Amino acid sequence: MRNYKDLAVWEKAHRLTLVIYKNTRAFPNEEKFGLTSQMRRASASIAANLAEGCGRRSDAEMGRFIQIAMGSGAELSYHLLLARDLGLFEQLIFEGMVSELSEIMRMMSSLSQSMKIRPSAVKVDQGRS
Repeated sequence: MRNYKDLAVWEKAHRLTLVIYKNTRAFPNEEKFGLTSQMRRASASIAANLAEGCGRRSDAEMGRFIQIAMGSGAELSYHLLLARDLGLFEQLIFEGMVSELSEIMRMMSSLSQSMKIRPSAVKVDQGRS
């Protein structure tokens, strides 16, 4: 059993979740149970799945939870793009969060590979058309 707090990627994911919570506070009330909730849930799921994976007995199980966390990261990537396109984030704020998420995704991929688990490559959409 690993201590999830010792993982640099967990720390980054936790900090990104705090940033997501802060930056979604100003979203319109009609998004409270929509995009606000979805973004918060997806961001928290990254750190939560890393923590849960650390509580498992094997590297294979840890790898499975990393893959789940990566799926949540891909979901968050889309929600960030949608929020930006709806005018809910300024471009600079969007770019900062996307940059952090991209780094987290790379770190999770490296961690997974170090355990001999090979998730399919997931790229974060930078919102360029």
